[in-house]
Amino acid sequence: MSTHIAFNSLTSELIAARKNSHEICRTFTKSPSRGNLKRLKTLFGHCGEQVMIEPPFHCDYGNHITIGERTFININCTLLDSPVKAGAIVIGRDCLIGPNVQLLAVSHAVNPTARLEKGNFCASVTIGDNVWIGAGAIVLAGVSIGNNSVVGAGSVVTKNVAANSVVAGNPAVKIRDI
Repeated sequence: MSTHIAFNSLTSELIAARKNSHEICRTFTKSPSRGNLKRLKTLFGHCGEQVMIEPPFHCDYGNHITIGERTFININCTLLDSPVKAGAIVIGRDCLIGPNVQLLAVSHAVNPTARLEKGNFCASVTIGDNVWIGAGAIVLAGVSIGNNSVVGAGSVVTKNVAANSVVAGNPAVKIRDI
């Protein structure tokens, strides 16, 4: 798992950045035209060719989201991304992201005092190439999923997933090799 970095999401600058991203996501959701999809993709640090995103879609900032070529993101996907590179969300090429998937690069401390003092923390989420993440899966901050892997529907991924693996459950555990 990667290092967790604290940040304050309540600064006026970050509130304005989220408001802008949320408005672009809402516009795309209300009217998923090519123009609004193109506008959505301009939020991202990088978006490859032939990427398909089905509305509704949500992200908080977008500037540290990278999506590889030919990736498909199904309906109601949430990428809870960070305004800092340490909380990037990187999705590889040829990935299938199922409906209602959440990739959460931002979280909070479990300890209540630390939660009040530090606010949010972030750690990158990295999805390798040719990964299939099933419907309703949740991938937590700091997790990497290796190339060619499959995450079963409804799984909660709390730890790294080796390449060429099938994982499922809450918390997700390895079921088998591919």
